[in-house]
Amino acid sequence: MDAFILKFCNNYNLPETATLQLLEKMEKRSCRKGECLVHEGELNSDFYIVSKGIWLGHYLNDGADTSVWFAGEGEALFSTWGYVENTPSLITIEAMCDSELYRISKTELEAIFHSSVEWAYFGRRLFEKQFLNIEEWIINAGSPTALERYLALLEKEPELLQHVPLKRIASYLWITPQSLSRIRAKLKTIKK
Repeated sequence: MDAFILKFCNNYNLPETATLQLLEKMEKRSCRKGECLVHEGELNSDFYIVSKGIWLGHYLNDGADTSVWFAGEGEALFSTWGYVENTPSLITIEAMCDSELYRISKTELEAIFHSSVEWAYFGRRLFEKQFLNIEEWIINAGSPTALERYLALLEKEPELLQHVPLKRIASYLWITPQSLSRIRAKLKTIKK
């Protein structure tokens, strides 16, 4: 079994057989680094599963580019506003590296959700995880120190450093790129 399938099953508490059934109904798509699924102000109601790569959700706030979330292998990816409200997105969803996705339209996915209790449960679990991720991001902003937020992110998603520019990671951690550089330098000094 592919690693992303196992991660997806674990992330959303879905059996492997159901995940494979879902993937059979989805279209595989390759994306290049920097490609966007949706730009802030555009509409995209499709649902994606990341099979390879890392994606970033970000928006402009008074000219400052703010990173809200990352999605990696085995995670769901979609514009909340496009999917839930059929309105233009308030964020841009951008590939941080060459990536592969599986895509399904909202209409097709909603039909699957209505086909059984198991699929309805998956739909509920999917949105619960999205809520938890956003709440975690908000709560992390209030963590005691930037160093603690950085270390927690490294523990949870170490692959980010390989693919995501430090300015994006700094924004996600609610700090400046300069502060992140100081933290990284301090950690290097401690390790020596």
